[in-house]
Amino acid sequence: MIMHEQNGYLILEHLSDIELYYTSPDFIVEDKISLVDEEFHHAVNVMRNSIGDLIYITDGLGNLFETKIIDISKKKLIAGKIESVNYKNKAYNIFFCLPILKNTDRMKFAIEKSVELGITNFIFFSSKHSISKKVNMLKFQKTALAAMKQSIRAFLPDISSANFEEIINRVGTKILFDQHSNKYYHGSLDLDKPVYLFFGPEGGLDKTELEFFAEENRFCLSTHRLRSETAIIKCAALLKSL
Repeated sequence: MIMHEQNGYLILEHLSDIELYYTSPDFIVEDKISLVDEEFHHAVNVMRNSIGDLIYITDGLGNLFETKIIDISKKKLIAGKIESVNYKNKAYNIFFCLPILKNTDRMKFAIEKSVELGITNFIFFSSKHSISKKVNMLKFQKTALAAMKQSIRAFLPDISSANFEEIINRVGTKILFDQHSNKYYHGSLDLDKPVYLFFGPEGGLDKTELEFFAEENRFCLSTHRLRSETAIIKCAALLKSL
């Protein structure tokens, strides 16, 4: 059971030892949920689940379902809903704006840990000093999916790309993490509107790009210089709203 009653309140049971699967909302019809492709393979061929077993599935939209497998065919598993819980996305208005780094493995690691810590929105951007200008979106989406399931979270992260000026022109607060700032960031955010948190590339932001950030919205994360991926993870860990 996902929920149980205690002192008149519904309490979420400890789920850290479960295996979580993901399916698109398109594969949820009334009280039946289907697993296909890689999730089907993992559930049936790797984890050796069979008819009658209990498994947990999320739709990536905040819903986590406890289900029982009722049918397994050659390419599809069908499970029936038993119970469900709906989560609120506390990071809905938080956008991590990530530089396109030359070493993509470092960015994969940063996204993985940020997702585990509750971040659900990532925007890759290139700047004047970016060494690399291209990003393999599919690779990062797979990393985010795996991290979501590993940390038993119910929101599939959104990963997109945009140019620097496009993000700057969006409605919301723009915050830059700048090692030269004399203000230390402690993790507080006003989430009544979107907040875009910018992390610089290997060569830092250009002087003309820095001018878009008000002085009061520039913060440092450490008294020492941090790699971009380290700054990203530390910021995710500091956020008090999550």
